[in-house]
Amino acid sequence: MTADPGSVAPTPSPAAICFDLDETLLDRRGLEPSIWTTCELVARRMPGIDADALLAANRTAWHDYWATAEPAWIVGTLDGATLATEAWRRTLAAVGAAEADLVEYAAETHARLAREAHRLFDDAAPAIGALRSRGMGLGLISNGASDTQREKLQTLEIEQWFDVVIISGEIGAAKPDPAPFVAAVEALGVPAGEVWHVGDDLEADVGGANAAGLVSVWLNRDRRSRQPGDPGPAYEIRSLADLSSALF
Repeated sequence: MTADPGSVAPTPSPAAICFDLDETLLDRRGLEPSIWTTCELVARRMPGIDADALLAANRTAWHDYWATAEPAWIVGTLDGATLATEAWRRTLAAVGAAEADLVEYAAETHARLAREAHRLFDDAAPAIGALRSRGMGLGLISNGASDTQREKLQTLEIEQWFDVVIISGEIGAAKPDPAPFVAAVEALGVPAGEVWHVGDDLEADVGGANAAGLVSVWLNRDRRSRQPGDPGPAYEIRSLADLSSALF
């Protein structure tokens, strides 16, 4: 674990640690295969349409729709189920097959396959287990609609790992806004400066934690380089294993 020399010196002994969910604990690499399999299964019900065409249509639909849908989804005014159904409706409409029963089948099939694809990174459970065994206060701060993010926690059976769970769609404010961090700190009952926040996103996790007075820890699994203007983390780690080994 390395410290950023340009950052404010962090506390060496946190009272609590918060984590991001997606791409920090949850490995989302199984999502793309689940979309492809959905396209294959839907194509079998559509004579004359192949899975490749559906996949291309789905990518276009998501690209075009996400730009306008994300702001509502992330603060909870658009739920995940509605978001997914509309994305598949647009996908199927693009190939001339937007019948309601087929849209419903596509959305339900992909929801099931996506649930089955949920996987934790290999370092997640050991790191959390080590922190819990030492009595460390733990929180989760995640952006997204309540139904989407709660479903992930329930499927992975990890909600009980945390003393506090803050989901942007449930409070109407998303990282990097300080509000989710402030809510977590208040629920944990410790000063913000004694709380570390670990996440993969420089803007949402590092920038948001810095703005709220938490100690930011950037999980940089892919060894990315920070660009000019990027928020500076107090610490940078390559794996969650680095976190527990540095503390204990």
